[in-house]
Amino acid sequence: MTSPSAHHANYTPLTPLGFLRRAAEVYPQKHAIIYGRRIYRYCDFLRETERLARAIRAEIRPGDRVAFLAPNIPELLIAHFAVPLAGGVLVAINSRLAATEVQVILSHSAAAVLFVDAQLAGSVAEYAAELPSLTQIVEIPDPEFGLAESGLQYGQVSFDSFVERGVTSPNAGTDLLWDVDDEQSVISINYTSGTTGAPKGVMYTHRGAYLNALGEAHHTGLTSASVFLWTLPLFHCNGWCMAWAVTAAAGTHVCLRAVQSGPIWRAIDELGATHLCGSPTVCSTIADAPEAHTIERDLRLTVAGAPPTPTLLEQLESLRIQVVHVYGLTEVYGPYTVCEYQEEWDLLTPQLRAKKVARQGVAMVQADLARVVDENLVDTPRDGVTIGEVVLRGNNVMLGYFNDPEATEAAFAGGWFHTGDLGVMHADGYLEIKDRAKDIIISGGENISTVEVENAISSHPAVLDVAVVGYSSEKWGERPKAYVLLRPGHDADEEAIRNHARASIAGFKVPDHVVFLDQLPRTATGKVTKASLRARSDVPSR
Repeated sequence: MTSPSAHHANYTPLTPLGFLRRAAEVYPQKHAIIYGRRIYRYCDFLRETERLARAIRAEIRPGDRVAFLAPNIPELLIAHFAVPLAGGVLVAINSRLAATEVQVILSHSAAAVLFVDAQLAGSVAEYAAELPSLTQIVEIPDPEFGLAESGLQYGQVSFDSFVERGVTSPNAGTDLLWDVDDEQSVISINYTSGTTGAPKGVMYTHRGAYLNALGEAHHTGLTSASVFLWTLPLFHCNGWCMAWAVTAAAGTHVCLRAVQSGPIWRAIDELGATHLCGSPTVCSTIADAPEAHTIERDLRLTVAGAPPTPTLLEQLESLRIQVVHVYGLTEVYGPYTVCEYQEEWDLLTPQLRAKKVARQGVAMVQADLARVVDENLVDTPRDGVTIGEVVLRGNNVMLGYFNDPEATEAAFAGGWFHTGDLGVMHADGYLEIKDRAKDIIISGGENISTVEVENAISSHPAVLDVAVVGYSSEKWGERPKAYVLLRPGHDADEEAIRNHARASIAGFKVPDHVVFLDQLPRTATGKVTKASLRARSDVPSR
């Protein structure tokens, strides 16, 4: 049988780049991006994308990594199209990470160019000289919020100057290609922490991003009338691929520099926001805000990152906010399953209905069915009780871990992607996550490696041993708590331990509480039994 690629009339490699070109052609005057007083129409979105792409192309070779360290500002949104259009691979870095963590990612990805927000630029000079692959640093000012250029010295150029320089480069007049030869080529790398705390670069393909974006658009109900509020970090799984999904629908992106209740509710009330996404923490910020009120029109909130509590879901329902609950991981382009709502749930009490909606659900339309299996990859009974590991496969599973073949092989053992999550399958085929098999803590939608936190604390001279576990938090989903053994003759208090950890890891990873013990519970082989630590009541849930 002849390969479809041999007949161009019936095969085009998939890429989300075409979403912007189509939107700009069909809706050139429609608002594409709103950020304070800055407004881009779709024709502007396209023009700025091409300008940035030409500038980047003049600096890189095909396949080079281009990193962005920025909050949800228009430049990062534009980069989701400009970087692949230039032939590069986008690396959007968590803007909440400590400087040393950012350095590790830049080093591992061998990024050639780094774009950095002015507010975050000060720390770059500390490590820029130690990154031989980094040939250019571009600083992004944000006058909308009073953030002028900081004057970064190492290889620094302003964003506007960089773009203008690209316009006059020898390559400026060369046509940009809005399609790709290979849909399985890498469009972006998203970094996540493994159980050892070492970051892993998850490779997304053009094909996977295209399909996930269309799945998102379908399940969230995006149309050209949609107004999407960016409460979800663009650095997180490329905003769950919503950067491409909203553009595919030709909706309006409303960028937010920070997640705060006031601006969120103003965008809902004044800009007519119809869609937003986030972790349960974002949901709580919205529901518990002093500005919160019942909404008289459709507002759809997609939640993931940690299972939302039934109480939170009831609270959102009381505000007439429609919740779309999804589940996934960085390794599967963000959301992979969705809790499809069933009409008969309308007959349930709010409490029982919330329990149904709190489940992780079924595969999204573009994804293969999720499975819960035992150690032999045999499906567990659909009884809602028997726990197994969640495994996934299909078009929305990552290409692999960048420069880490051993981790990739382990993750794909038996021909399935092993999530490391433990769950049950219900009789109706709906998945429910029960635990994190590898002790990862999900706090506010961010993964926190307990091993990474333990390493940071154990470097304190007074610490003999430490174990970190998660405890339930109504606001954040989970928060880390540390159990510490002190060395004989040494002394340290809770604040000293927390301050020491804060020097080497991001603030959101620092444990809220430190409990001092005389010994840690262990198995016969000497392994700490973290389950018993999680069962302790040293710190009440909050």
